[in-house]
Amino acid sequence: MSLNQKKLKVLFLCTGNSCRSQMAEGWCRHLKGGLIDAYSAGIETHGLNPYAVKVMAEAGVNISGHKSKMLDSFDGVDFDYVVTVCGHAHETCPFFPGDAKVIHVGFDDPPKMAQAFTDEDQKLDCYRQVRDEIRRFISTLPGKLEKQ
Repeated sequence: MSLNQKKLKVLFLCTGNSCRSQMAEGWCRHLKGGLIDAYSAGIETHGLNPYAVKVMAEAGVNISGHKSKMLDSFDGVDFDYVVTVCGHAHETCPFFPGDAKVIHVGFDDPPKMAQAFTDEDQKLDCYRQVRDEIRRFISTLPGKLEKQ
């Protein structure tokens, strides 16, 4: 990044800001922190999902200090991109003033996937699968955003 380029401001938005958007923010800060200021929020707050924290830690990314935040906690922030990571957030995504471009990149819901299992490792595998999908997406940024 040259001196006259500013970091992109990217908000990852999900329904409850407990899992997918938190993982996306964590990966973005970990992999693209020099290029992107990453944020996450929800339409509601559901608290930070402990399974998401666990599988991110397995991959070397600590999101244990993250908090589940409502979208309005970022009033006044001029985002370049808003990435909805779940269908509900995409369908109910509010209007963003300024030039924020809203992009939908949907990921399966790990808590919903994990409901099919009673075994802890099988539940965690649901989270790992989505964690890795989100990592692959984040690794394409910012180029993939700019091509949308």
